[in-house]
Amino acid sequence: MFKACLFLTAAVAAALIASHAMAGEVWKCQVGEQIKYSDRPCQAAGEALPARSLQGNVVDAAVKRPAAPAASGATAAALADARPPANVCPGELEISAMETRAGSISLSPEAKAFMQDEVRRARQCRKGQGRYIAADWEISRQAQAAQSNLSGAQDARRRAEDMHSAADPSEGDRISSVREQERAQREAQRRQDQRLLNPSPRPAMPASGR
Repeated sequence: MFKACLFLTAAVAAALIASHAMAGEVWKCQVGEQIKYSDRPCQAAGEALPARSLQGNVVDAAVKRPAAPAASGATAAALADARPPANVCPGELEISAMETRAGSISLSPEAKAFMQDEVRRARQCRKGQGRYIAADWEISRQAQAAQSNLSGAQDARRRAEDMHSAADPSEGDRISSVREQERAQREAQRRQDQRLLNPSPRPAMPASGR
């Protein structure tokens, strides 16, 4: 009976110690001349620290937490990239070369008119009109070079004009107006040619009476 009671007392003590550890209690123990802290009850002199004293910085940490920056470095860089790029335009030397080429006697009237339009568009760009990138003017240069090739000059002009229409809405309106005028002229010319090829029959003259 005595052994059973002793075993029960030891079991209860072990359960109490385990419950203290699970609760997160901290014990301040006197070990010789040193103070040590433990999650177990002191073997000699010591005391359990109140749970409240262990939570003194919780509120302060929540209040004094520094505010997060508005945007990280990567986010700021992404926002900068999203802004529209600076307007890219031909330089004065390139524009002068374009003017010289526009006056070449080897170009067709359509090619000359296109080259003169490219000079005007380049100068408009330098004045801040439109929103061009470097790739846009590469299309223009390819179209300028193609004006000596009769087979591909018209298609090249068309590609360059489409590029200008996308980069500069004002120039796009002008290009649309010119194209509409050209279409009307072609239609009028087609009708005139058709009349020449198929003249209307003359009305029969009435027979004169005798």
